[in-house]
Amino acid sequence: MRILFITSNRLGDAILSTGLLDSLHRQFPKARFTIACGPAAAGLFTAMPNLERVIVMQKKPWAGHWWELWKQVATTRWWLVLDLRGSGIGQFLLARRRRTFHGSGSRMHKVIVLSQILKLKEPAAPKVWIGAEHEKTAAKLWPNDGRPVLALGPTANWGGKIWPGERFAELARRLTAPDGILPDARIAVFGGPGEEALAADTLQHLPPERSIDLVGKLDLPTISAAMRRCDLYIGNDSGLMHLAAASGVPTLGLFGPSREETYGPWGEKTAAVRTDLSFDEIVKQPDYDYRRHDSHMLSLSVDKAQRAAEHLWRYSRD
Repeated sequence: MRILFITSNRLGDAILSTGLLDSLHRQFPKARFTIACGPAAAGLFTAMPNLERVIVMQKKPWAGHWWELWKQVATTRWWLVLDLRGSGIGQFLLARRRRTFHGSGSRMHKVIVLSQILKLKEPAAPKVWIGAEHEKTAAKLWPNDGRPVLALGPTANWGGKIWPGERFAELARRLTAPDGILPDARIAVFGGPGEEALAADTLQHLPPERSIDLVGKLDLPTISAAMRRCDLYIGNDSGLMHLAAASGVPTLGLFGPSREETYGPWGEKTAAVRTDLSFDEIVKQPDYDYRRHDSHMLSLSVDKAQRAAEHLWRYSRD
C-alpha cells in the first residue's frame, strides 16, 4: 500500500498538513509514504515512520516542477494520491484513490479545513517526528539543570509579519527578570538558514550571558527537539511558530497582516495576540503593499504582548 502525499512549498502550511499524514499512518500502519514538498519543508519528514522517499520540488518555469514530479512517480501504482496543492496530477497517475485540495476560501482554521479532505471526525493536529539523533543533539545545546528556557522566533518569510527585534528583546528581558514568569531564564533564539540578518536586531539587544543563538544552525527535527526542552515560545506568524506548537511547547503567535483565526498556532497550549489594528484595517491602508517588507506589526506594544504571554503561561500550567 503506497501513498503519495503532495504538500506545500511553504514550511508553515506543510507543518499544518502533517496531521493528515499522522492520521493516515495510524489508520494504515503498514502503508509506505512518499512525500513531495518544497525545499523548506523537506526536513520535516526525515524521521517519519514508513517513509519511502521525500521528493523535493524545486519550482521551475512553466510549472516544470510538476512534469519532473510526474516522471518520478508515474511508474508506481498508488493506493492513494493526496494532493494538497490542487495540481490535479493524481488524474494522470495510476491510483486507486485520489483526493485533491483546491482551497476552500473558508475562515476556519487551516487544520480544520485540511481535516475535512479525509472526512475526519476530529481535526488532525500537526505532528513532528524526531529521531534519537535529533534528541541527542538538542540535549547538548544547553545544560539540563532545571533553569527555564524562553524561546523566541523573531523571523518570518515576509517583513510585514516581523515584530521589531528590540521589542522581542524587551519582552524577553521583562519575562526573564527576577519578578518575571521565567526568572533568570536562558533565551534561545530560533531561525532558519539565511535568516541571520532578520534575527540580528533581537540578538544584539539580549543579555549575551543568557542568550543562545540557534539561527540557521539546526535542521527541523532538531529544532523541534530543542523546542520541547523550552518552557515558552514567542514568535511571529511563521513556520517556526507552527513547529513550536506542534512540538508541544506553550506557543504565543504574534499577528498583524495575517489572520490568526485561520493560521494561528494549533493546540491546547497556544494563543495568538495581534496588533491593535485588525487584519482588514492593515490591508486596506492606502500605503499597504504586500511586495514591500515594511513591518505591519508596529501597533502591537510590548505591554500587550507581555500580558498575552503571562496569561498563556499561567493557563498552560493549570
